Amino acid sequence: MAHELWFTTAAADWFEALPLGNGHLGAKVFGRIGEERIALNLDDVWSGDGPRTLTVSDGPQVLADVRRLLLDEGDQLAATERTRALQGPLVESYQPLADLLIRASGEPQDYRRSLDLRTGTAAVDCTVDGVRFRRETYVSTPDQVMVWTITADRPGAIDLDLSLESRHPVRVEVADGTYGVVGHAPSELTIEYRQSPDPIRYEKGRGIGFGVALRAVNDGGTLTVSSAGVSVRGADSLTVLLSAASTFAGWKVPPGRDPLVALRAVTSALDAIAVDRLRERHLDDHIALYDRAELSLGRPIDAPTDERIKAVAAGGNDPDLVALMFHFGRYLLMASSRPGTQAANLQGIWNQDRRPMWASDWTTNINTQMNYWPADLTGLGECFDPLTDLIEGLAESGAETARILYDAPGWVSHHNADIWRATWPVGEGGDDPVWAMCATCGVWLTAHLMEHYRFQLELDFLRDRAYPLLAGAAEFVLSMLVEDRDGRLQFIPSTAPEHHFVLPSGDKASVDLTSTYDIWLIRELFANLTEAEVALGLSTDLAARARAARERLPAIGTADDGRLLEWPTDWQPSEPDHRHQSHLYGLYPGAEIDPIRTPEWAAAARASLDLRTAGGSPGGWTSAWLVALWARLFEPEKASAVIRDYLSRLVSDNLLHRDGDIFQIDANFGMTGCIPELLIQSHTDTIRLLPALPADWPDGSFRGLRARGGLSFDVTWRNGKPTTATVEATHPGRHRVALAGETRTITLTPGKRIDLLSR
Repeated sequence: MAHELWFTTAAADWFEALPLGNGHLGAKVFGRIGEERIALNLDDVWSGDGPRTLTVSDGPQVLADVRRLLLDEGDQLAATERTRALQGPLVESYQPLADLLIRASGEPQDYRRSLDLRTGTAAVDCTVDGVRFRRETYVSTPDQVMVWTITADRPGAIDLDLSLESRHPVRVEVADGTYGVVGHAPSELTIEYRQSPDPIRYEKGRGIGFGVALRAVNDGGTLTVSSAGVSVRGADSLTVLLSAASTFAGWKVPPGRDPLVALRAVTSALDAIAVDRLRERHLDDHIALYDRAELSLGRPIDAPTDERIKAVAAGGNDPDLVALMFHFGRYLLMASSRPGTQAANLQGIWNQDRRPMWASDWTTNINTQMNYWPADLTGLGECFDPLTDLIEGLAESGAETARILYDAPGWVSHHNADIWRATWPVGEGGDDPVWAMCATCGVWLTAHLMEHYRFQLELDFLRDRAYPLLAGAAEFVLSMLVEDRDGRLQFIPSTAPEHHFVLPSGDKASVDLTSTYDIWLIRELFANLTEAEVALGLSTDLAARARAARERLPAIGTADDGRLLEWPTDWQPSEPDHRHQSHLYGLYPGAEIDPIRTPEWAAAARASLDLRTAGGSPGGWTSAWLVALWARLFEPEKASAVIRDYLSRLVSDNLLHRDGDIFQIDANFGMTGCIPELLIQSHTDTIRLLPALPADWPDGSFRGLRARGGLSFDVTWRNGKPTTATVEATHPGRHRVALAGETRTITLTPGKRIDLLSR
């Protein structure tokens, strides 16, 4: 049952409700009978009233001070504190939209709640007073509408009432058989980790407005629409359509002021919908995308998902649950990131709080990037589009930030971004630079653009969208490099994301000369720029300067005990088991460290990883990253142990990541993106099939996993040995493929499938 989650009870809370979405409209379905709640979100409903202004007036002088403190005085603590002067406003927060409430009577029996990943449909089957009911919910991408249906095996058995509520102030609008609400998100909001006597503020005529429209179509019985909602009595079946829109008009301008405009737009959209074709159009779209890839591990197990999770926590082995988790991550990306929508944020598109943890923003020192690790690898290239849109917005906004803060060309983005495309270090002087002062987050984002090109080989994308962003990031980095006393080029200020080091005085600091993390990123950026120019037939002075500068960067350092250094000095880490593995970027998601090509670096990475994982229990997204790092080091059993531990401690009953009352979706996406690293690796000049197969996955198969170069592989194995292996290409080319201890070079033509085990 690797494509269905199912349960025998309704969701106990929002965390366990089943997620649906089309990238724009998100829903969490609880599956309750007496009073069903479907929690709604729109991807562009955030707090705030338009773009903010960065008012730092002395950025270049602050930068000069930081460089002097590090290069001339070696005072990391003072340098860390000085960077506070570069901080701008805090980010705004992603908001809930409304709740659809559905009230009915009776106590359910023979209850089953499910989410069919392949059809994108949440269902509830139950018996009430001798009548068998089926409820289905899905969110259509082609028609941009949520659909809720109920059928019964006895005519005239459907009696229920529907209404809308919101955490925001709303008013009801009823017209021509359509029931709706309009309202505004907060115009000002204090982020959840800051104290304020008035943290959520609504001001008349300000903030992003929204409209939600609901229309019901009954078969039999009566239907009444009023300001109280929709009342249905004696129906044989019922179809409910819900659509929503906001007044967000783009990140560069204030939002529209009248939410009725949004309501009228979605009401008109409902008028145009062919109800009899809704389900067909939804299934055609969803299944075509979902069926591009599949993973099978072990024998299928037909048991409630929550019971399977508990069994793993008790020490059981359920490879089929790992496959379900893999498919669930693909499903979630399809539901939260589609062409034309916002990129998936810290919670995808699902959030119930007006002050969500970490603003449910885009955190770009790992989390946003991890959201998109599965996209190209698992055949969801279209779902990558919103990330490109986000990066383009950050680059435009970040050009002004680079000028104001650093008097630099190109563009910069620090660790937090929101719908208004904040790119500066956040905190207004009150946030620890260990988080805020990360000036290479945009550099990391550009690496995804190059990876997307490597998988898709779309020259138009590379020329028109990726290359300008790569070039802008390179211009910024080149302008920020300064020569130290040894003639090396240092990127200052630099941090290891979110990790303090302890000075001999006992003080904690975070800003230093170039961290290992930044060295990896800058090396990769400069190499990517050259690779892009070769593909495009270009040869610019910018790339030449980048190549020359790359040779003058600090060397990757190792400690006396063989570890990779995290900072230029072997400082005592404040947290030896810290969640970020940033100094191992060159192993994953980078590609410079490899046990075969660079065994010394690989040994140093292994030593670092052994120390990082020696104590403590990793969190969700850290666990996902560890899976890929161990896979790249050919350590399948360690990777498998991390997966089992994650399933045992860090998921809700519905497999969404949960750590106490914290939900971050990056862990779900990360697991789906990292599990394939055990099965296929294409980051070197040799594509490796089954490079790190865990012993507890002796039998299995995958279909449609992608490799760089436009390749798609199908592989089956039994008792740990491949039994079938084929490949198909979208572009012609020659490739080295390693499988079952042999390496061969194959020549591929588009559309022709090659058997890799035949001779």
